Amino acid sequence: MATKDATVADLQQKFEESSAVLLTEYRGLSVAELRELRNSIREHATYAVAKNTLTKIAANNAGITAFDDELAGPSALAFVHGDTVAVAKALRDFAKAHPLLVVKAGYFDGNALTAAEVGKLADLESREVLLAKAAGAMQAALVGAAQLFAALPAKAARGFGALQEKQDA
Repeated sequence: MATKDATVADLQQKFEESSAVLLTEYRGLSVAELRELRNSIREHATYAVAKNTLTKIAANNAGITAFDDELAGPSALAFVHGDTVAVAKALRDFAKAHPLLVVKAGYFDGNALTAAEVGKLADLESREVLLAKAAGAMQAALVGAAQLFAALPAKAARGFGALQEKQDA
């Protein structure tokens, strides 16, 4: 009983500290494949296998009911502490190579996610790419403004030059 309480407390803490949680079913994966999966998401998440009843209790204690209907069969959770999109991509890519891994649901930013929504999350570009695109757009706007401001004095100088020529003639 004490170990179950400790497990529930540990899971509840992980739910509360994670920026997102992705629920998977791993039926049929070998220990080596699970190790490979853990290694692929280690930078941004921890992957934990837990009993469904204990997971449900811990999630409910943390105020999350998103997984109540999905906790059936051998389930494991990816507790995200880094880039959620990167973890979703890693799970999607791993599932393509190992069809026995199934992403069942997710919880992100206070909202429950279906498996399809987790897939859409995986289709997003990484944070770095989005930041680079935003920086590029801002730089282009600044360059355009600089060119505009540089062109105004030159245009004025040409206008004054033409006016002076007209007066001299």
